[in-house]
Amino acid sequence: MEKQTLSIPKISCGHCVMTIQNELRELTGVKQVEGDRQNKTITVEWESPTTLPEIREKLNEINYPVS
Repeated sequence: MEKQTLSIPKISCGHCVMTIQNELRELTGVKQVEGDRQNKTITVEWESPTTLPEIREKLNEINYPVS
């Protein structure tokens, strides 16, 4: 299992965090998504078949790109 904390500058509220959590949880292999709106970060825990590039692509698709 892999775990990474990503900086998402566009996070501004709890709704942003919930949107990111809901979208990333749809990816097969994503086990946990935690968000911190004050620090503008999310921590994602995943396993195969999901990859970090796929997580980054999903964030770009939903307009929350990683900085």
